[in-house]
Amino acid sequence: MTDPMRSQLAKGIGSADHIDELRCLRDQFHEQMIALFPTRPVEQLNEQLNEMHDAIIARAIQLSEAEMARLGKGSPPVPYAYLLFGSGGRKEQTLSSDQDSGVVYQDPESGKEEATKQYFLALCKLIVSNLVALGYPPCEGNVMSDNEGWCNSISDWDAILGTWFREPAWETVRTLLIIADGRCVYGDHSLVARLKDLFYSDTLDHPVIIRRMIDNTMRHKVLVGIFGQLLRERYGEDAGSLDIKYGAYIPMVNSVRMLAIQSGIRETSTLDRIRRLVEAGKLSKEDGEIYEQSFRFILRLRLMTTEQIENGVYANNGKLHKGKMTKEMTDELKSSLKQGKRLQRYVYKHTVGRLM
Repeated sequence: MTDPMRSQLAKGIGSADHIDELRCLRDQFHEQMIALFPTRPVEQLNEQLNEMHDAIIARAIQLSEAEMARLGKGSPPVPYAYLLFGSGGRKEQTLSSDQDSGVVYQDPESGKEEATKQYFLALCKLIVSNLVALGYPPCEGNVMSDNEGWCNSISDWDAILGTWFREPAWETVRTLLIIADGRCVYGDHSLVARLKDLFYSDTLDHPVIIRRMIDNTMRHKVLVGIFGQLLRERYGEDAGSLDIKYGAYIPMVNSVRMLAIQSGIRETSTLDRIRRLVEAGKLSKEDGEIYEQSFRFILRLRLMTTEQIENGVYANNGKLHKGKMTKEMTDELKSSLKQGKRLQRYVYKHTVGRLM
């Protein structure tokens, strides 16, 4: 996508006054990005792709606010921030990523807590519906802004985080890791900064949480066997394909995030986290460059995974058909996975060693 095309598309997104118009622009952007995949550096592709996703989502939120006003429900009663989690929070969305979202809003006046909560839940219901109309499927795990557990005032978030830190069950720790990837895509960034203050101060004060996090982080293994062979899908319609999402991408994301959390690093993208870890002396410059190179290649493969449209939304199971892999790509993937495995060992040793 040339800069003039990109600028024109961004201008169109920012001025779209209806969801149908915004959907046409999203589809147009989708096709243009596919055409660029073979020729552009992956980091540039990723940056452009996520900038456009951010712009589309932000405009959908603005249109949803306007719709609330037309329905007679008024404007947001207090400042708020709309957060993306998962790949959206990490600025690593593919063309077909789903919705992972939440809201934090300023504490309302005394006596207006319930009315404020209901306003934001109604707004978020509109936002989620409009994003589905734009082709973004809902999160299967229901990490969604219209779920009242993910739509709270800053004081309520403080209380919720406190509960999670006191009860470090598996699901609780998984939820805390989701918060670590949270990023403001629209609204008051200072509210997200306050939420992150609560998260990081409590995390670093609870060694048991760190231990539970490392157990969760190590759950996904890289898809390379003990003899260096790639572990392919064995059954079903995906037989022979590679699970790039859970066998390559997620293990590196989890490992780097774990190191970042322990170091108090608040960047959310994996590449930015690696660079900050090098600056902080938590990774050597040489290792940082190796992990960056490996992760960039995995990002490119992730953009190549099979996509389809189901019920109007863009879907992707994270699997890469073996026919898309050349021998050179296969060799580079094996090398990248070995580095991912080495990174996992380092994170485990680094974390457990600190806790002993």
